[in-house]
Amino acid sequence: MTKLTTATGAPVADNQNSRTAGARGPVLMEDFHLIEKLQHFNRERIPERVVHAKGSGAYGVFEVTSDITRYTSADLFSHVGKKTDVFIRFSTVGGEKGSADTERDPRGFAIKFYTDEGNWDLVGNNTPVFFVRDGIKFPDFIHTQKRDPRTNLKNPTAMWDFWSLSPESLHQVTTLFSDRGTPDGYRHMHGFGSHTFSMINARGERVWVKYHVLSLQGIKNLHPRDAVRLAGEDPDYAQRDLFDAIARGDFPKWRFCIQVMTEEQARKTPYDPFDLTKVWPHADFPLIEVGVITLDRNPENYFAEVEQAAFSPASIVRGLGFSPDKMLQARLFAYHDAHLYRVGTNYQALPVNRPHAPVRTYQRDGAMRFDGNFGGEPNYEPNSFSDAPKQDPAYREPSLRLEGDADRYDHRVGNDDYTQAGNLFRLMNPQQQALLIENIVNSMKTVPRDIQERQIAHFAKADPRYGEGVAKGLGIEASQG
Repeated sequence: MTKLTTATGAPVADNQNSRTAGARGPVLMEDFHLIEKLQHFNRERIPERVVHAKGSGAYGVFEVTSDITRYTSADLFSHVGKKTDVFIRFSTVGGEKGSADTERDPRGFAIKFYTDEGNWDLVGNNTPVFFVRDGIKFPDFIHTQKRDPRTNLKNPTAMWDFWSLSPESLHQVTTLFSDRGTPDGYRHMHGFGSHTFSMINARGERVWVKYHVLSLQGIKNLHPRDAVRLAGEDPDYAQRDLFDAIARGDFPKWRFCIQVMTEEQARKTPYDPFDLTKVWPHADFPLIEVGVITLDRNPENYFAEVEQAAFSPASIVRGLGFSPDKMLQARLFAYHDAHLYRVGTNYQALPVNRPHAPVRTYQRDGAMRFDGNFGGEPNYEPNSFSDAPKQDPAYREPSLRLEGDADRYDHRVGNDDYTQAGNLFRLMNPQQQALLIENIVNSMKTVPRDIQERQIAHFAKADPRYGEGVAKGLGIEASQG
């Protein structure tokens, strides 16, 4: 018989009855088993993520299919055929942990690569752009997606008020209210790093890159009616679809690609190549295939492996780097800080987050330190001990030339927030355009007239037919918008 124990390993004699002073007497504080059970129960729900609260995850492998060593010295891309273990977490963005998988929302697409030189986290979405381009606006935007502080209800007025005052959001709004705003599960959607990142080769040469993770299952989206129906009938639809597919051996795959831009090209682009609200035209910067990701193993325990999984764009490896993207710069701080608060000081040592490569650091102590805490090794540097970890200049990044005075620059001055949104609208066929307009109209029906008109003016600047369609659906003359 396997003995039931406390968390400290002490065998439990009675798991049915509290220790009391007499059969009808009060419970004693000395009943440490009761107290431990209640204390742990009260803490079983760690704070949910502020965004991306509801998610699904699976393990798999990334295999290199094309040589890109001319761009990067990263070990995971060192040769064709190289395989690296991965864990991917998919998620909705704005809803709580109990929300429906089929709500209209961007989807998180976060990949943890367990490379031989440490973990690399590619923390992206299923869209190549985002609503804001400066991290200082991120809390404001997310507040509009959450619950109203007075009614505790979702508030379309708050959303459209913010978007109508933030024209940089138009490109992502157009994507969100298109058919891709309700993907058919996680297997049938693309993923994007969205930000501009960098790669550095063995000669110390830097290029700028964007990451694309393209579903080999093909794109499938839900009609709004089906998305609403499934939200009631099977709110865990995407979770179920992913888990069941892997369980039956139908392993989902994605083609991993990059776009590459030289530093010289970046200086000449008519748009800011580090702007998260912009895409790089494929005609100018074609996709380069790098490899294939296959998900082939479900987690054994959801809480331990999905809920406690923590991703940060600051987790990087040699040969890969960042960029001056303002939103990326903010996320480099915010994600790690959020995990320290939500999961704990030593979240990186949890099995799902722990690197497969050796860890030698001078970080010590902290809540929930559950390993040997590096024993009696020195906890400071520099030190005189030959076997203590030392810095290695071989991993140094090349310098990045910067220019300009330190200031708070208005990111909307001289920025074209309409052309790419209009291009996206014009890429859609008539049926997709009609569905986009219908989705927007349904969302904006309860919004005050002045906000409707302000937003219609943005649609019209992207494409006159776009503005006219929304105006007509809302019963507003286009000239009024």
